[in-house]
Amino acid sequence: MDKNSKDSLWRKYFAKWRGGHKPHHPFNGFVDIFWAWLGAVIGIGVCGWLTSFWLEGMDATLVIGSFGASAVLLYAAVRSPLAQPRNCLGGHILSAIIGVFCFKTFGGIPWLAGALAVSIAIAVMMLTDTVHPPGGATALIAVIGSPVIHNLGYIYAIVPVGLGASILLLVALVVNNLSSAREYPSYWL
Repeated sequence: MDKNSKDSLWRKYFAKWRGGHKPHHPFNGFVDIFWAWLGAVIGIGVCGWLTSFWLEGMDATLVIGSFGASAVLLYAAVRSPLAQPRNCLGGHILSAIIGVFCFKTFGGIPWLAGALAVSIAIAVMMLTDTVHPPGGATALIAVIGSPVIHNLGYIYAIVPVGLGASILLLVALVVNNLSSAREYPSYWL
């Protein structure tokens, strides 16, 4: 390969970095903002309330950081394939299992356990058609979380992850369909 060919390859590569035109995101203005706000305050609020009511004193929670990102998808980006029920539940639960496995197997080397948890979770979500970006955080939380999270072991995939994601999803089903301008889900499977 001559010098001009190499230069051309690099130019083509870096030209991709410019991106294209910003696509219009189909929001219905303040109406969608209101419904997204309402869904998030109810969904995260219910998880927090149940934690304080049901799990208080048990050193457990139904609120993990990745649920904040799920709330954005479930309540603000309702048409996104990444926000659909299969993706939300499958992505979180599979990623939680992978995260726990990586912590148990490679936890003595946290940087490796974290890198493997996220990368394997991404691969498995892609293979199973359950890509939900917050799932990557769910896998990482299993590795870098507190001793409380670590002590849960594989139960982490059920509580807080499975139950918390189910609550967020149930709220999404209720709230997103209250408005005649919104419909959720786009599909189940």
